[in-house]
Amino acid sequence: MRAALLQAHGLDGLDVARIAAPAPGPGEVLIRVETVGVNQLDLNVIAGRGPGAAAKLPRVLGIDPAGEIVELGPGVDPARLGEPVVVKPNIPCGGCAACRAGRESQCPAQSVVGVHRDGGAAEYAVVPARVAFDRTGLDAATATAAVHSLPIVLNAFDAAGVRAGDRLLVTGAGGTLGRAAVEYGVHLGADVTAASRHPLDDVPAGVHAVATGPDADLARALERAAAGRGSGGERFDAVVDVSGSAALLGRAVDALGWGGRAAFCAASVDTRLVIDARDFYLSRKRLVGVASADLDHVRRALDLVRGGAVRPRIGARYPLDDVRRAYREFPTTTPGKVIIDVR
Repeated sequence: MRAALLQAHGLDGLDVARIAAPAPGPGEVLIRVETVGVNQLDLNVIAGRGPGAAAKLPRVLGIDPAGEIVELGPGVDPARLGEPVVVKPNIPCGGCAACRAGRESQCPAQSVVGVHRDGGAAEYAVVPARVAFDRTGLDAATATAAVHSLPIVLNAFDAAGVRAGDRLLVTGAGGTLGRAAVEYGVHLGADVTAASRHPLDDVPAGVHAVATGPDADLARALERAAAGRGSGGERFDAVVDVSGSAALLGRAVDALGWGGRAAFCAASVDTRLVIDARDFYLSRKRLVGVASADLDHVRRALDLVRGGAVRPRIGARYPLDDVRRAYREFPTTTPGKVIIDVR
């Protein structure tokens, strides 16, 4: 089979190569892959840094493949043969206290497709059956665009306790995670402010769009927006930050009001977080990091997309043979999820 195989760190170490097709073991399924996404985690594997440093080379990339189950390992329900599926990247251990409680995102022993085991940027991929989710009603590219980003957003909203009527600030709203967070916030009935470096297009009705500019001066941008609406610049009940910038996260936490809750989903840009500790504890604020999702978050996310509440945006698309260019140009391509078409 053909696969995007990383044999040495750096893009020069990435090739589309012919390798033996994998075979499913107990509890696993073999998927004939149609699409897979391009993700920041793939770039970390290519560079050998951060969470990507855990990958042992050579490694087939691709964390979120979608396709069809074509072979079953021992112990898998025979009815699943031929099922259209999409893969949740994080694989929980299944046996720890968190997994037994249905909080798989908190599993301390989880592994990741495309990092700890070969991924889905290949004609065939093997994964545990429990992380291959039925995508009936969704085309492969849409399922790939939804399966990683939206469940993490749902987990962040749960962690921050976002409710209908909350004044919600989404920072990093221009990216794939950010757009999903804005749409889900609208679906929940929150009063959503979407902040991004650059002006947003296609903003849902009722959303307050705020452009911070290249200096990411969130406080000033919020003040300008509030003045334009004739508002006093009231503070927020909740923040969902998907920017990857600890500096921006700190400014977003500053914008929380009494009892404000914040959740963040990335730390890829910078990592040193500075907050006003006195204001944080006197105002009874809370902050939680969210790095993956529970299995139930995936089911909920796919249902939301089927129902039209959230519409994942598809950006640039590349054939598997052009996978090196896909990674080289990411994330400067068309806004939306970057898709590799394997078939």
